[in-house]
Amino acid sequence: MRPFRAILLLALLCAASSALTAEAPAIGAAAPDFQLTALDGKAFSLSSAAKAHKAVVLMFISTQCPYSNAYNDQMKALANAYASKGVLFVGINSNKTEDAAAAAAHAKSNGHTFPIVKDPSNKVADLYDAKRTPEVYVIDPEGKLRYHGRITEDHENPASSPDLKNALDSFLTGKPIARTETKAFGCTIKRV
Repeated sequence: MRPFRAILLLALLCAASSALTAEAPAIGAAAPDFQLTALDGKAFSLSSAAKAHKAVVLMFISTQCPYSNAYNDQMKALANAYASKGVLFVGINSNKTEDAAAAAAHAKSNGHTFPIVKDPSNKVADLYDAKRTPEVYVIDPEGKLRYHGRITEDHENPASSPDLKNALDSFLTGKPIARTETKAFGCTIKRV
């Protein structure tokens, strides 16, 4: 009887741990909603932001990752260019090694005027199964995921493969997004 209990307990533990492992939301599926406080002290709710904009771009970013930092100018330029088209860019810093003060200083020094939220327990990164910085997700007004992946394939030559720009342009004009998923690359998110 004891071996049966041990096997049953082991099976239950395995099932529970796999249930806790997040899986990235599928393209077209509901994007996990969340509420966090932005670095400027304002409350941020994904569902409210999605309803108020034509699209919301969630960008997992870092202050220390050289890959994420290589995209700072592109993030700023895209956020500025698409703001007039009704697209809100939001930076999410989920790294345990980077506090809110460092994230705020980094945003200021790089001219990031888009909202940036701190994800102190990695809960949002876990909900999205985000692994890298930078890694982006495009959410439509209905709260559905439309694109997941990288900003561009090459930060030094953004015109070579402007994946996020292409996805946004297609979505905003009502055309199907040709590449709804691309491989994000960069530094790993340092989890708690």
